[in-house]
Amino acid sequence: MVKEETGTREPEKLTKKDAAKAYYRWYFANEIPHSNERLLAPSLLWALKPSLRKVHKDDDGLKAAYKRTIEFFNTQLTLGGGIITGTLTNMEEKRANEEHAGGPVMMSDDMLNMTKTGLMGALAGVGDAIDSGTIQYIFIAIAIPWALAGSAWGALFPSLGFVLYQLLIGRYFAHAGFTQGREAANILNDDKVQNILSLLSILGMFMMGILAGKYIPLGLNLSFEISNEVFVMQDFLDSFMPGLLPIVVVMAVYYYYVKKGLNANKASLWVAVILGALALVGIL
Repeated sequence: MVKEETGTREPEKLTKKDAAKAYYRWYFANEIPHSNERLLAPSLLWALKPSLRKVHKDDDGLKAAYKRTIEFFNTQLTLGGGIITGTLTNMEEKRANEEHAGGPVMMSDDMLNMTKTGLMGALAGVGDAIDSGTIQYIFIAIAIPWALAGSAWGALFPSLGFVLYQLLIGRYFAHAGFTQGREAANILNDDKVQNILSLLSILGMFMMGILAGKYIPLGLNLSFEISNEVFVMQDFLDSFMPGLLPIVVVMAVYYYYVKKGLNANKASLWVAVILGALALVGIL
C-alpha cells in the first residue's frame, strides 16, 4: 500500500461544499460501521476524513484529528448529523490554522469534544421528533390513497420523498453549522422555525386523524327495533362524529404505549384479540 504523503504545508481553506460533502458521506455511511463501543463514530470519521486531510497537513496533526473524531458518537441523522458535521468541519479548520501558525491553540481537544458531545444528545431528540415522528408519516399519509388504488407510487413515494427531504434538510443544517459554528443550534430557537415545527406537528396529527377515520374500516354491527323502526347504532354515531370508533382505537393504542412502553407487537396482538372477540359476538 502506498502511503499518502503529508507535510507541513499551509492548511487548505474549506468551504460550504466541504461541509455538504461531509454530510453526504455521513448520510450514506450512517449505520454501516455501527459499533457497540463507538456507535456512529466510524461514520463521523469517514464523513470528515476529506476535510481533515485538507487542513491537517502533518502526520501528527492528522492522527490526532482522527483520534478525536473516532471517540464515542451518536446522534440523529439530519438535524444532529447536519449541524455537527458542519460545525466540526469549521472547528477543525480553525484548529489546523492555529497549529500551523505556531501560536497558542485555543481550539483545544476538550473544546472540540465538548462541542460534539454537548450537541449530539440535545439535537437527537428534536431531530427524531421532527423526522421520524412527523415528516415520515406525512409522506406515508400522502401516498396511502395511491397504494390503495394499486399504484406503485404508493410504495415508492414515501421512501423517495423522505430520502430527498433528509438530503436537503441535512445539507442546510451542515451549511448552517459550518457558517455559524456552535451557534447553529440556536436556529431551533428562532420564532419562525418554531412556528414551522408547530405547523408540521399539527399537520402530522391532522394526517393521522384522516388516516384513522378513512382507512380503518371499523363500525358497530348493532341495531335495535323501536316502535317498528330499525335503529342502527353506527348510523347514530356517524350522525354526530363520523370515524369515532377508529379514532377511539388509535387513542387506546396510544394510551397503551404511554403506560406500557412502545411495544408494537404486544399492542397489535391486543388489538387483534379484542376486536376479533367483539366481531365474533356480533358487536363489530
